Amino acid sequence: MFKRDNVWLGVLLGLVLPGIAAFFVEVLKKNVRILEKDDLLYIGCAAINLILVKILFRQYKENTAKGVVASTFICAFIFFYYKMHQ
Repeated sequence: MFKRDNVWLGVLLGLVLPGIAAFFVEVLKKNVRILEKDDLLYIGCAAINLILVKILFRQYKENTAKGVVASTFICAFIFFYYKMHQ
């Protein structure tokens, strides 16, 4: 999948892919009334990173996978901070 094994590449991937999914969540929330509660949908966006980590570890790209995990934790902390101060 990738030729380089880099932590910063993993951080970038870990932020971009769930960001794209979060954009689609926002579009779905505006068009589908049932999906107004977005907590579970955003957790699903973080689950995308878990799939990416699994693929990266199978390809022996440990440093890139570590970057994805780090960005997942960063996003999780931002999500919980947002929820606690809402």
